Amino acid sequence: MSAPTRAPLLAEFETPDALVRALRLVRGDGHRPLDAYTPFPLEALSGAFPPARNPVRLAMAAAGFGAAAAMYGLQWYSAVVDYPLNSGGRPLHSWPVFTLVPFEFGVLAAAVAGFAAMLWACGLPRLNHPVHDMPQFERASQDRFLLLVAPKAEPAPLRRRLEEAGALLVSELRA
Repeated sequence: MSAPTRAPLLAEFETPDALVRALRLVRGDGHRPLDAYTPFPLEALSGAFPPARNPVRLAMAAAGFGAAAAMYGLQWYSAVVDYPLNSGGRPLHSWPVFTLVPFEFGVLAAAVAGFAAMLWACGLPRLNHPVHDMPQFERASQDRFLLLVAPKAEPAPLRRRLEEAGALLVSELRA
């Protein structure tokens, strides 16, 4: 039986200093900050959320090389095994002729896989995020600073910690 998933907490702060202080406190306690929403960029947050691993390059390489190898194999099979044609004494397996189609098909497959992986990595197409339904989110672009945090255990200690750090309102995010 898996552990129940805990809903993240969204904390609202009046000043950027309070948000940065709370971010340091919850990270020090072992909680995982997910995102911060501010009306303007904060220099203190520039390195606070490291980017996630990007699967796009790996997906493109695997799809491109795999599709190229499959196309080469298909050409080899059709020319050497399935329907060998002796045309002017040329060898049946003429690899220089077989490289054009695998290259082009590999590029096409890599582009399609890269686009699909980019959509998947970005969580698209997603028309609405649960944080947008929170009433305090409207003020994040005006005069409030919001911090979204995933608790490591029960959310009650994290809620108290955020309130001690100066949160005006702490609410649980429901999906």
